Amino acid sequence: MKISKEELLHIANLSDLKISESEIDKYLENLEDILEYTNVLESASIEELDETIGANDNENVFRKDEIKEFEGRDALLQNAPDLEDDMFRIPKVIN
Repeated sequence: MKISKEELLHIANLSDLKISESEIDKYLENLEDILEYTNVLESASIEELDETIGANDNENVFRKDEIKEFEGRDALLQNAPDLEDDMFRIPKVIN
């Protein structure tokens, strides 16, 4: 499937990707290869396959929610770059 340069740049913009002019040809080629492969997958015969809901029959296994005392608190906190009231202090990440 052929993709135009404008379509590629639009997809890159939607994906918040910064693509330089020197990378455009490489990205076009890679995207076209991916789309060609999806065409191959679409044409694969699936008529004789059984319906599959999951890859295996595993189910969620839940454990009992128990409170356990952690004894290595001091050892855990000794490598912290910054502490406040015996807790990790981290920089603000949301403006």
